Amino acid sequence: MSPRQITVLGECVADAFAEPASASNELALRVLPGGGPANTAVALARLGTPARFLARLSGDVFGRLFRAHLEASGVDLSYTVPATEPSTLAVAELDAQGQAAFSFHAQNTADWQWTPEELARVDLSETACVHTGSLALVREPGAAVVEEFVAAAARRATISIDPNVRPLLVRPEVYRARLAHWCALADVLRLSEDDLELLLPGTPPEQACDLWHAAGAQLVVITRGAGGVLASLDGERIEVPAVPTTVADTVGAGDSFTAGLLHHLGTRGLLGGRLTEIRLADVADACLFAARVAALTCSVAGPNPPWQNQLEQAAALGRA
Repeated sequence: MSPRQITVLGECVADAFAEPASASNELALRVLPGGGPANTAVALARLGTPARFLARLSGDVFGRLFRAHLEASGVDLSYTVPATEPSTLAVAELDAQGQAAFSFHAQNTADWQWTPEELARVDLSETACVHTGSLALVREPGAAVVEEFVAAAARRATISIDPNVRPLLVRPEVYRARLAHWCALADVLRLSEDDLELLLPGTPPEQACDLWHAAGAQLVVITRGAGGVLASLDGERIEVPAVPTTVADTVGAGDSFTAGLLHHLGTRGLLGGRLTEIRLADVADACLFAARVAALTCSVAGPNPPWQNQLEQAAALGRA
């Protein structure tokens, strides 16, 4: 079955990585298009799902880079807003395991300035699923506008939310205060074990799943890096192992996982409503597919998710 359109709403961030410079008192930065929602839209399009990205793209040098990158990956930008504000910049430092720590330059940037008028014109008649999360749901003044849009979209589409907590930009208690409301909107809640620790410190994953089910989320998926995935469907649980890979870095891995999960569910015709037809076996298959997508993303530098043919080649070689 051909997947129906997925609409992704959120930020596009310039991810800057330090590289050796020609002089000891210089710092060279390699800039790649990133941002959780943008990474998810790119991964969806590369996998073959019609992906539309709702974003406010600056006209600056980074914004032009974002637009070229998204278009080259096949993302529909027909509802993007040309923004006069500057783009958001994130500077990443990688540790020995390829884990990234970010510092952000995000004050008054384009991504957070949504107005009701900008989203009112969006046509969701062909959209099976709306995915959002990360900073777009917590950075003012646009966060409330995004929430209202998602609430309206829930009447016709499956809703997927990835909190993607960024404590350097927004205090975790801000996310905590909104999380129950997001669960009431969301059919799918995907988050990392780091997000879990920031949102509910010391809480066992199974207990957290039950809390979020009680708040309204039907499917909760917690990714645990090399520890694999815990998925909970209305309290029925399954664990899926990680796919072994050589890690260049983990930037964008969670976003690629989310894209793989939604793509797989979409190709099975399971998106478009409240997930009433989904079964635990469907979740297990989707998580295994998503883990393969995330593993290939980890094997290359930066947020660079695989294309469908690369996934097929890796599977044929037994690498994913």
